[in-house]
Amino acid sequence: MYFAALLARTEDGWEASDTELDDVETLSDLADLAREASPDEDTVLVLIEQEDAWFGVVRVDGEEDPRIYVSDAAAAARSSYGEILLTDELLGRNPGDDGDDLDALDLDGTEDGESDAGDDEDDEEGGAGDTAAGTGETVPHGPVGDAEVLDDLGVSEKELRSMSGDAVGEIAEALGVSEVLEAVR
Repeated sequence: MYFAALLARTEDGWEASDTELDDVETLSDLADLAREASPDEDTVLVLIEQEDAWFGVVRVDGEEDPRIYVSDAAAAARSSYGEILLTDELLGRNPGDDGDDLDALDLDGTEDGESDAGDDEDDEEGGAGDTAAGTGETVPHGPVGDAEVLDDLGVSEKELRSMSGDAVGEIAEALGVSEVLEAVR
């Protein structure tokens, strides 16, 4: 189950709205949706949560590039909403890198059909990452992005990284907008 909400900071405090992401296909679309929620170019937070799997925070301040934090990139990569947030830049890839470049190949001696015993163990224990749907690219387990995205709003990097479960509720509580968020849930 997913939940997505917009929190827009206004002169009168934070305003929350439930948001549908069905028409959002790219991070640019999501940033435009956030900007529409704040005509005065104030801070807008897009909070996305998949129950007990991952959460993401996208912060849009006026026309600046969005700042993104995702709690578990590998889990988010298995979600259509998560894939919107997992940009090449966020994952440390070169934009447009399709993996066909020889420099991008991991030539570890197992190319001739030999199995690497360590790979099976990595897969069973969570390993280095999962493959993003449709890309063939490995996505790391764990958090990616700007963990300081909410520092100036009272949620430290340490607090953000330790959140799980109802992270959206915890963020709303830290911002003092729990009641406003619950009204749209």
